[in-house]
Amino acid sequence: MKAIIPDLVIEHKIFMIRGQKVMLDKDLAKLYGVETKVLNQAVKRNNDRFPEDFMFSLTREEIMRMSQSVTSLKYSKNINVFTEQGVAMLSSVLRSKKALHVNIAIMRAFVKLRKIISTNKELMRKLENLERRVGKHDEAINNIFEAIRQLMHPSRPGDKVIEGFRVSR
Repeated sequence: MKAIIPDLVIEHKIFMIRGQKVMLDKDLAKLYGVETKVLNQAVKRNNDRFPEDFMFSLTREEIMRMSQSVTSLKYSKNINVFTEQGVAMLSSVLRSKKALHVNIAIMRAFVKLRKIISTNKELMRKLENLERRVGKHDEAINNIFEAIRQLMHPSRPGDKVIEGFRVSR
């Protein structure tokens, strides 16, 4: 089945807030094809399905910080955000066929994002290990370069040569 919403569209609507990947209520409402007010009313009617680790409201400071990248938020009074689990729970509250397909696309985007983050963490760990290993050898490498530099200098008059090495007086 062809994706109902391109992955990139969804991925650009996932934000990191309070250390969690979340989506804004207004973005979700647009994806589901409902008004934000309708989405939030459905959530209120099923409040017991949305504990704080599934959905939470942004503080005024968080809204102002977010409004730097999402200008339409500046004048919003209350914004709810949904974690991956909250988005999954929305499918049980919004029961349309479109909501089901949108939810599948969103879940796939969250999984893809998790894989990207995991890959980046692994790459960062390997880079740090390499940096530690190379860092331990810096002094030894510098000593080798210094020895090569000394061997490259021509002999000066008066230097004693003992078995191929110069001895300075």
